[in-house]
Amino acid sequence: MGSPVLYLFGSAAPPVHDVAAVVEDAQRRGFTVCLGLTPTAYRWLGDRLPDLQEVTGYPVRSEYKLPGQRDVWPKADVIAFAPATFNSINAWALGLTHNFVVGVVAEAVGKGIPMVAMPCVNAAYVQHSQFERSVAVLRGMGVEVLYGDGGFVPNQPGRGRPREYPWPVVLDAVERRFTGR
Repeated sequence: MGSPVLYLFGSAAPPVHDVAAVVEDAQRRGFTVCLGLTPTAYRWLGDRLPDLQEVTGYPVRSEYKLPGQRDVWPKADVIAFAPATFNSINAWALGLTHNFVVGVVAEAVGKGIPMVAMPCVNAAYVQHSQFERSVAVLRGMGVEVLYGDGGFVPNQPGRGRPREYPWPVVLDAVERRFTGR
């Protein structure tokens, strides 16, 4: 049996620019990594996509495959969605599967795949009443949402600190969810 498969998903928030280092850290921790991005995050990383594909050994995906096409990724053992934007968190909680990564995580709930999510939103977004409801819905479905103490704490608008995004917390949670410890 090979190494466990981690689907690492990211949306268009500044920490997504550091995803190559996260992939390498996950690989050092023993995971095979398949990288999926929202369409905007995919565009943001456009010039780095060939390198990311080479590092993971799999195509970086942002779109659904066509009917009848074989899946180019192995089945996931665990999924991490980070950074997850305001839009992605809300769409996931509401079951709005307008893009590939949100569709996969929405379906993964029903498949019982262990999942971790860490938002990346500013303090103005979290004032919207839907955000807290969405976090509660995801937690109620068994998703470990790393938000608040011990996870992501929002900054004021325009004062983001992407280099301080707590990526190791995500991978630590992935290991816990996968091993059941």
